[in-house]
Amino acid sequence: MDFAIRPVAADEYDILGEITAQAYLRDGLLDFGDDDTYLGELRNVGKRAAAAQVLVAAADDQVLGGVTFVPSGGPMADIARPGEAEIRMLAVSRPARGRGAGEALVRACLDRARSVEGCTGVVLSTQLAMRSAHRLYERLGFVRTPDRDWNPLPELDGMTLLTYRLTL
Repeated sequence: MDFAIRPVAADEYDILGEITAQAYLRDGLLDFGDDDTYLGELRNVGKRAAAAQVLVAAADDQVLGGVTFVPSGGPMADIARPGEAEIRMLAVSRPARGRGAGEALVRACLDRARSVEGCTGVVLSTQLAMRSAHRLYERLGFVRTPDRDWNPLPELDGMTLLTYRLTL
């Protein structure tokens, strides 16, 4: 499939927000479904774009998916340490899955990280159920970092996020 990886345009915020929200909802990744408060964060692309780099995969002027790249020390980082960039909220629409858009988005983040002076690695958090994403990350050279696994909602037992790191 031919597509381009580029920064999200302001008029695409709602489209990418809905792609991201629906990916999490339809894959059963939100504990509270349609009532999950994280849906607001997933849909708020404008907020992410103001604090980090939001990239999209697009074909024929249609957004297929997107990712948030947080450069070293960025305000949207959850687990990045000094000298690390972070990837967040990778999502591809169902019809576009399996065509390489997700991999291209991750590779674009890796390219950006390599251009950040002093950046020595890229980290990310993922859910246990995101097995196809795990395979993608491992194929690209990411390794599990179980010592960095964390729970964004400590009041919810079993919400542990798995972490991965790629050394640049």
